[in-house]
Amino acid sequence: MSALASTFFVIAFLGGLPISNPDVLTRFLAQVAAVVSVVLSYFLLAMLGRFKQAQLRRRIAPALLGLCVLVIGMGWLLDAHGALALSMACACLLGAGALAVCIGSVFRGDRLARVAVAGVFFMLVALSGLGWIALDREGVPWQVHAVSAVAATLYLATMASVLWARYAYLIELHEVMAFGPSYDPVTRLRSHAETGQMVGEVFKSFRDEPAPLGVMVLTIANLYALNKLHGAVAVNHALFVTAGRLRRSVPAHVEMGRLGDDGFLIIMRNCKESGRLISLARLLQGKLKKQLSLNTSRDVSRLEIDDTVWGAEVGLGVLIVSNTAVRGASAISMARGMSRTAMSYESRIAWFDRSSGEIVELPVLAST
Repeated sequence: MSALASTFFVIAFLGGLPISNPDVLTRFLAQVAAVVSVVLSYFLLAMLGRFKQAQLRRRIAPALLGLCVLVIGMGWLLDAHGALALSMACACLLGAGALAVCIGSVFRGDRLARVAVAGVFFMLVALSGLGWIALDREGVPWQVHAVSAVAATLYLATMASVLWARYAYLIELHEVMAFGPSYDPVTRLRSHAETGQMVGEVFKSFRDEPAPLGVMVLTIANLYALNKLHGAVAVNHALFVTAGRLRRSVPAHVEMGRLGDDGFLIIMRNCKESGRLISLARLLQGKLKKQLSLNTSRDVSRLEIDDTVWGAEVGLGVLIVSNTAVRGASAISMARGMSRTAMSYESRIAWFDRSSGEIVELPVLAST
């Protein structure tokens, strides 16, 4: 919403709307300025955590809404240019207030507010320039256009970084709260102990409500060699990146966690069609085998310097459990053994064929 509101504001003020009548366009821009400035102010306060108290939120939200209605209403009592000037003045006033709030948050130790201060400053510069352009389209020097464009771009970039940091923190906090002390900070998944508890819960519900379970174990064969060559720092980096690729590739409804020092477990509930599980296995094999650049130094200043190119040698063991008498530990142990067997296959995927009762290789898909 923040990005859409900011983008629409810039497009409207740069003449991107299909409105030919200048007075109609100017009056519409006045309303856009009032609404967008109020919306962005609300989002900024929420992002800075000012709405943690419900009572404060219930006071500020109606006040901002009332200000928006007041400015738009007063604008209809003025001519089009007067209405736009009033709305831009309101927008700049809200921007100045937001800047003051951000500076106050900086003094309280909020690290995100430091970047937000820069973002709001750039927003004020862009607002001033866009307002000037809208009020005097013919007489504005080109330097105003250039400064406004740069300021608007810097505003979007800084606020995007703030939003990313904010929600990345909230996402990780959600995972920590879900997994508790068994959360693994390296992979940002369930730790081995928590994975064992998850397996117990899944198989208990499976016995209560029988529905086929898709079980997949991924084993990374070359972590031991990486540790011997480059140490634990490189191994932790490899696990961090590999687990990140895994989290982005696995659907949200699929359970997963860390399994030992070199593996991951994936469980798909209600896996009535083996095709979904096989497709996921092939997708993961393609994603995880891509090479990555590892850092082998503990020096913080060198964390993003590419030192070593490494590719995970991944084996996947895949099976569907439909017999409620099967114990979770047995199923996981079998899938883990299959994942190591898969290292000798060209496709690197081992599948338990229930019709023949044998472990077979999934054929390699022909490239198109």
